[in-house]
Amino acid sequence: MKRYESIIIGHISMDNNIDHLGNSEFVCGGAVLYSSASAHSLGHSVAAVTRLAEKDSERLFNFTIPKDDVYAVMCENSTTMKNVYLTADKERRNSSCLSVGTPFENSDIPDNISADIYHFAGLVHGDFPNDMIIECSKKGKIALDVQTCLRRVNADTGEMYFEDWECKKEMLPFVDFLKTDAAEAEIMTGTADRAEAAKILYNWGAKEVLITHNTQAVAYDGKKIYSCPLRARNLSGRTGRGDTAFAAYINERLTKSVEQSLLYACAAVSLKMETPGPLKAERADIERYIREIYHDFL
Repeated sequence: MKRYESIIIGHISMDNNIDHLGNSEFVCGGAVLYSSASAHSLGHSVAAVTRLAEKDSERLFNFTIPKDDVYAVMCENSTTMKNVYLTADKERRNSSCLSVGTPFENSDIPDNISADIYHFAGLVHGDFPNDMIIECSKKGKIALDVQTCLRRVNADTGEMYFEDWECKKEMLPFVDFLKTDAAEAEIMTGTADRAEAAKILYNWGAKEVLITHNTQAVAYDGKKIYSCPLRARNLSGRTGRGDTAFAAYINERLTKSVEQSLLYACAAVSLKMETPGPLKAERADIERYIREIYHDFL
């Protein structure tokens, strides 16, 4: 049995990104790609479980973790996305899903691996059945990026839109680490106050809540609201911000306090945002960034 600190489960997608000037590029994306890179950069042992069509197997070369730690399940459909960014900072975009990946099943996680954390890093509603989350909660902690519960795909047009998670109060008690962005938190709770939203989500059952925003990240453990700013010196690598922060936070939480983990997460994502693509760094690079950019937090 091979033991990991976290197993990250999600589709690796091919994204057609079109910037506000009309420039188009095709790049591999997906929460599983950015999250695994983040945890690996901090020195954590992490596995990625992904599904894709055999014709798209070349996507697997985009993982930064060792190839022996990537567990790929061949299926009928891979995920393909299109993002049209409306502003230079990439904070506003219109997204569509050109191909929805075949949903995951319990059997996709090999029997010969286990983890402290099972990280559900989906892209759209339906990527995971609820019973998969419940089963994994019997084996370790559950980390859930709520994007996969709220983001829907119009079956006719492929346009993506958000709806509240219909079974949130039933499922949140199974979640040890919940991640939302500010907009998702408002959809779920009805409040734009991130600290208040975190408290509501905690009261519904999530044991720790991380809410990301373009200026800061907020964490709540039922006792205290913690916040830490993002301090990227440029935003050329904006894509994957929340995925990078969440994976860094939950893996650091295995041995560190909420406050320390949040600092490492914000430093990791700030460094990542300065370069396009998944985070490619070592722990020493992130700790140097903390000393230079977050010295007032030490």
